[in-house]
Amino acid sequence: MHLPRRLFLQFAGAAAAAPIFPDLASALDYPNRSVRIIVGFPPGGPTDIFARLMGQWLSDTLGQPFVVENRPGAGSTIGVQAVVSAPPDGYTLLLVSTSAVISASYYRNLNFNMLRDIVPVCGISDEPLVMVVNPAVSAKSVPEFIADAKANPGKIVMASVGNGTTPHLAGELFKLMAGVDLLHVPYQGSAPALTDLLGGRADVMFEAMPTLGGYIRSGKLRPLGVGTATRSSVLPDLPAIAEFLPGYQADVWFGIGAPAKTPAEIVERLNKQINAGLNDSAISARIAQFGGTALAGTTADFEKLFTDDSQKWAKVMREANIKPE
Repeated sequence: MHLPRRLFLQFAGAAAAAPIFPDLASALDYPNRSVRIIVGFPPGGPTDIFARLMGQWLSDTLGQPFVVENRPGAGSTIGVQAVVSAPPDGYTLLLVSTSAVISASYYRNLNFNMLRDIVPVCGISDEPLVMVVNPAVSAKSVPEFIADAKANPGKIVMASVGNGTTPHLAGELFKLMAGVDLLHVPYQGSAPALTDLLGGRADVMFEAMPTLGGYIRSGKLRPLGVGTATRSSVLPDLPAIAEFLPGYQADVWFGIGAPAKTPAEIVERLNKQINAGLNDSAISARIAQFGGTALAGTTADFEKLFTDDSQKWAKVMREANIKPE
């Protein structure tokens, strides 16, 4: 078969150009199948809550299921590793939190670099951490707690959702600034930690509002202070810890990340849809109910959080002499 020269050149040009734009082609019809959102903690905690909240929004608006998959352990690094190892095609995402950035510095011999191997897509929420105690603890305020801790060094049990997590480091920052010695007991997630705190096998815990709200309202846990620089609008009568320890601040943020080299068009589409969700009245009301602030913004805005918090908490680890595992 003989092709006219002009037609032959058109076919040849199309064939040569086709491989150049595969990412663009895949981005134009993204998503065309289900998407996984990996959560590095067990179900029930704040990371899981925000994954399901935003996953439902993305499912409804993009027309494909965004399925939450829990991969708990090692301060969420198991979940991060699963995303880093996944194809960078937008079909495996990470519900990333402050804990993931901290853990990337805390654990030794990781096969990834958080700042290099995860692309920040968009923030979701910034949540205050709250210092809570079992009601059997005698202290009714932060100063009373500090006095009790100084009188009983190493005897007050501080539960956390795991080594190298934000709640763990929030407790370590408190110990440094208050000059107290608490016995840290790490758990694999907020649910088992809260079980022991509610059962009296632990005394104190620093945790995000989405997990604690119901227990505080029911009186099953007693809040002593909030980790934000000033009082929270959700608990306006609760003092900020900074009122007693000037300069103390510990909060936790949540957002979506993706494997490095995920096509920029897919990252931008996800960023646009997540921002749209954060401007939706139902989702913004849900975030406010948890005492949080929506983190709408660009990928660059979210990347700055990665960098800033990595430096902040690395400094706390050095000062507290916390050795990476």
